[in-house]
Amino acid sequence: MVEMAQEGERLQKVMANAGVASRRVCEKLIASGRVKVNGTVVRELGSRALPTDIIHVDNRRIFTENDEHLTVAFHKPEGVVSTMDDPEGRPALGEYVGHYGQRLYHVGRLDIATEGLLLLTNDGELAHRLTHPSYEVQKTYVATVKGKMHRGIPNLMRKGIELEDGLAKADKFILMESQDELSLVQITIHMGRNRIVRRMLEEAGYPVVRLVRTSVGPIDLGDMRPGKSRPLNSKELAELMHTVGL
Repeated sequence: MVEMAQEGERLQKVMANAGVASRRVCEKLIASGRVKVNGTVVRELGSRALPTDIIHVDNRRIFTENDEHLTVAFHKPEGVVSTMDDPEGRPALGEYVGHYGQRLYHVGRLDIATEGLLLLTNDGELAHRLTHPSYEVQKTYVATVKGKMHRGIPNLMRKGIELEDGLAKADKFILMESQDELSLVQITIHMGRNRIVRRMLEEAGYPVVRLVRTSVGPIDLGDMRPGKSRPLNSKELAELMHTVGL
């Protein structure tokens, strides 16, 4: 039996304020065993929640108004290094996200020539899980490559292509457009090896002209312009955390 907190607010009120549903519906969710507090199912309608408690509804994390979690989606421009500052004086992430006033961990890296979606967070465990290979978080890229691509390349990429550090496979590969001088492809991959998308395409005979990461897990770049950033909303955070079991 869960020991109820004597302080804090009633759980159904916390859930309602977080936008889950009305208090009456939240009471039904609690009574039906669909709510967890700190990993334990809570059914008692008199239960209270503290600001430090972690609450899940249907295994999706909810975020209260007092939650200090911050995860930011950033469109990294080409020419920016994936570090908070750079001793060589090149443009770095800190110049773009310093205004958030918090220490943010960048989730993985994009090489200096690649643009697109980069996540930054103040949650070290989330950053760790998103980059750890065991969670197999998918990332999608759109690449412009040199040459007219052969129709058999998508199947080759899905079966796997041998690189110097082992076999590399695309989870999905779509040939979007193919002309005499340039082709446009979309590739989804969960491997996190260094410059893997560029190396796969180059090994297949199609050097990359431009590479843009368009999604990380459930988070999409959308129409955000290079150099712009935005905090993820509570629904996006819940989906992202669910992806890595948080």
